[in-house]
Amino acid sequence: MAPYDKKLDQLLFECKTHLKHVDEDLIKRAFELSYTAHQHDKRESGDPYFYHPFEVAMIVAKEIAIDDVTVVCALLHDVPEDTKFDLSYIRTNYGDNVAEIVDGATKISDMFKSREIVTVENYRKLLLSMVNDIRVILVKIADRLHNMRTLEFLKIERQQKISKETLDIYVPFAHRFGLGKIKWELEDLSFKYLYPVEYDEVAKAVNSKRKTRENYIKRFTDPITTLLKNENIKFEIVGRPKHLYSIWNKMKKRSKIIDEIYDLFAVRIILDTADKNKCFTAYGLVTELYKPISERFKDYISIPKKNGYQSIHTTVVGLNGKMVEIQIRTKRMDEIAERGIAAHWAYKEEIPVVDNEMLTWISWVKDMFGSSEYSDPKELLESFKLNLYQDEIYIFTPKGELKILPKGSTPIDFAYDIHTDIGTHTIGAKINGRIVPLNTIIKSGDQVEIITSKKQFPNADWDKFVVTHKAKSQIRKWLKDQERLHINTGKNIWDKKISKNKIMISDADFVKFLSHHKIESIPDFYEKIGKDSELVEHYLGLLKLFLKPHKEDPSKPKSESSIFKKFIQTARNIAQEINILGSTSQFQHSFAKCCNPIPGDEIVGFVSTGEGLKIHRHNCRNIILLQQEKDERVVEVGWPKTNESEFLCGIRIAGNDRSGILQEISKTISEYQNTNIRSVNLTSKNKMMDGNFIIYVKSLIHLNNIIDRVKRIKGVVTVERFESYA
Repeated sequence: MAPYDKKLDQLLFECKTHLKHVDEDLIKRAFELSYTAHQHDKRESGDPYFYHPFEVAMIVAKEIAIDDVTVVCALLHDVPEDTKFDLSYIRTNYGDNVAEIVDGATKISDMFKSREIVTVENYRKLLLSMVNDIRVILVKIADRLHNMRTLEFLKIERQQKISKETLDIYVPFAHRFGLGKIKWELEDLSFKYLYPVEYDEVAKAVNSKRKTRENYIKRFTDPITTLLKNENIKFEIVGRPKHLYSIWNKMKKRSKIIDEIYDLFAVRIILDTADKNKCFTAYGLVTELYKPISERFKDYISIPKKNGYQSIHTTVVGLNGKMVEIQIRTKRMDEIAERGIAAHWAYKEEIPVVDNEMLTWISWVKDMFGSSEYSDPKELLESFKLNLYQDEIYIFTPKGELKILPKGSTPIDFAYDIHTDIGTHTIGAKINGRIVPLNTIIKSGDQVEIITSKKQFPNADWDKFVVTHKAKSQIRKWLKDQERLHINTGKNIWDKKISKNKIMISDADFVKFLSHHKIESIPDFYEKIGKDSELVEHYLGLLKLFLKPHKEDPSKPKSESSIFKKFIQTARNIAQEINILGSTSQFQHSFAKCCNPIPGDEIVGFVSTGEGLKIHRHNCRNIILLQQEKDERVVEVGWPKTNESEFLCGIRIAGNDRSGILQEISKTISEYQNTNIRSVNLTSKNKMMDGNFIIYVKSLIHLNNIIDRVKRIKGVVTVERFESYA
């Protein structure tokens, strides 16, 4: 431990410099545990693994600077995952608060280790948990920043995967949290590994002009310095850091070479005052010296961004006609621009804090992730990234109330932002007093008025042009509710019609019928009927033709049903006789082809004229009808005891065909209790697949569990016991 004493002193120094309260004993104990837990581990670079949590803690203390608890969590963030010291040990020795943050950071690590988020609900819950304590994600951002700084030691494939993930996930989070400095560094490091050639070109061009640029900035700022001093304003003028990724993006968007990107010449004026009006005074002095470009003026002081960012942005024509971008802000505004939410909390006495400045961010997170509308993990992730990283526009209601929406918003987005009911019933809109189409893009400063009608409802076209999460999720929810309503209505109409006509058809055969008529699924069919009930007679006629018996061509190979018949008969050979309950005698019998009972099924017998005792499954649709009409001919029967532990069974599977679905189904079946598959027969037509599996099962519970698992496979529409081969 002795060689690391200097590192402990270094960490404590940064904590005392940047944090308001420092529990030295807590930090020392966390430092010692982290060192002990990782002392035998190495990183890819060959350095002791302990260097990593130490550097993450240094980033948290110096660059995020929120509190000592976050520093402790940074030191311990890999301990439960990679060492013998579990979460309960941390909870016992460091308290619930530390344990919960470390646990959250570990869950995020687990989530991003997999190539695809498997469970949307778990992902949503994890993100929502950050509302209660966002220090979870702050630790993970610091963790990712140090990993990016040491990425050179990994293979190229890993470098690029981690860099893409950083741009997709961590950069948008840093942006939303207002961590400007960290965001820019993450972007530049990702740029370096994802586009190494372009990175080198931009870096070389920027570096080659550094001295020229610095000389120009000095000549440009000297007159500003004189004016500000004459006004007795305390200030600091700094050259803006040059972020290579940002320069490259602007070159791509504007199709310009690097010499034409004017904000290579950029300065920031930081005023040492709490009076925000001094920023406007400074702006006035600057524009006395240099001509401003009016369309490049942005006032984020009067109207801050959602992440709390405040500053005046302007562009002026400087010396030799070169354009220079200028930012003017107070010292506190600059801290918030660099460290975002962390800087905001630095002015508070307790953590976590929920106040008016934080409520906007919290409500955004709850609105974003509280909806259960998304069922596809990729869809949720795309919406998540989009909503984290959108530019903002400022819009006014007819009463002058300000609304902040993402760039590209339409009147529908605006309507849903006001209230869900207003969005749902929007029939028209006015922008600046003029009626416009609902897909019109709103511009910053527009006044928008929404016209509603109780007879108007969302349509699928809206989803194509709205951009806000709330609008998209509410439109999709309404459309799905309507779809479910049509499906339920259509199902009721169809079930009554085929019951009245005494038509019986298995789900698998029904899927075949629908596929033949180019209907993708049973729900799609019900929806068609629900929307237009007159179609029911049309499809009933087609179904009757489909079910019409036809002679089998003897030249063709035996059908699937004959194969099933053979296997089901094999299963029955296990128990040749049937017992009538309450009697020791055995009776001649045959098995009903409408439901094909096999050992293990609950069965009943029916005394039929000329055919003796027919054995049915107790839930067979035919036996239920026979019981209603001729209950006295139904007798209770049962299988005799057998020593056999398994029996053959057939299951029918139908659904949407896709690459790899057969392999996935087979794997799902065989991996459950080592189930043995006897045979497989699967066909595909018109993007629909249909077929059967003959398997050995130990019990009906075993069989039902397999059916339940297969139903969860993407693309599978129906899974059922094979009943009829007649």
